[in-house]
Amino acid sequence: MAAGALGRVLDSDLFWSFRRSPVAVVSAVVALVCVLGAVLAPLLAPHNPFDLASLNLGDAFKPPAWTPEGDALYPLGTDDQGRDVLSAIMYGARISLLVGISSVVFSTVVGVGIGLLAGYVGGSLDSLLMRIADIQLTFPSILIALLVDGVVRAVLPREVHDQIALFVVIFAIGISAWPQFARTVRGSTLVERNKEYVLAARVIGISQGRIMLTHVLPNVVGPVLVIATLGLGGAILTEATLSFLGVGVPPTQPSLGTLIRIGNDFLFSGEWWITIFPGVALIAMVLSVNLLGDWLRDALNPRLR
Repeated sequence: MAAGALGRVLDSDLFWSFRRSPVAVVSAVVALVCVLGAVLAPLLAPHNPFDLASLNLGDAFKPPAWTPEGDALYPLGTDDQGRDVLSAIMYGARISLLVGISSVVFSTVVGVGIGLLAGYVGGSLDSLLMRIADIQLTFPSILIALLVDGVVRAVLPREVHDQIALFVVIFAIGISAWPQFARTVRGSTLVERNKEYVLAARVIGISQGRIMLTHVLPNVVGPVLVIATLGLGGAILTEATLSFLGVGVPPTQPSLGTLIRIGNDFLFSGEWWITIFPGVALIAMVLSVNLLGDWLRDALNPRLR
């Protein structure tokens, strides 16, 4: 059964389009390297940069290994605390990917649910939900995320906020991105709800909720996959921006944005590698995901076939 499923995938139009696109192939390889490096960081990283017992301040500010003053133990150099930059990037990418994927999943669930309900029910409920989405779309997502994080910081004690800071960032980024999913799903649902298979399901007495979930939803998820893929790069970048501003994940769980912010303090004193390499890793991750999203959008568009 698994072999048959794999054969169908390899013979599909989508995989054919993937093989014919060098940009998609290279982007997939880069994205895979980033994901594997992050997921397998405890196994692949040369050091554990967050093990305080292993840090040595005497190794601080070591340049990359290929420079005259470099050390082969630290391929990309060390930061002000003596942490290996390469290991810090791998561990930091785990946080960035966790926040990005979780926030996209959250915004997808919320947006698809609201869009499906608004498009299928229609009427005043549709107007109300879409006006809320329109209002939120007038504000930049980073501003909404900053607002949510600021409200939570004001309401909760500092100790409690530090414990749930990761979940607050995921919620803040996710709640700022649901309108794109909602509007797309709502438009597709308006088309699907008047088709014959939906009318037939109503005639034979299937409940409205089951029609939405088992009949309409599978036919509107195509555009959602494209938005989610493109949204992942944006979510990772938003998290990096929040962490760079000091309102993202806590310093005890540094992401790529936190590493860039730390390195920025030493950029003009000559320790360029502390901020440049995390920045390059962030660019590679976001760019590869966005290019894959662009390819997926074109591959799923029947007008471009």
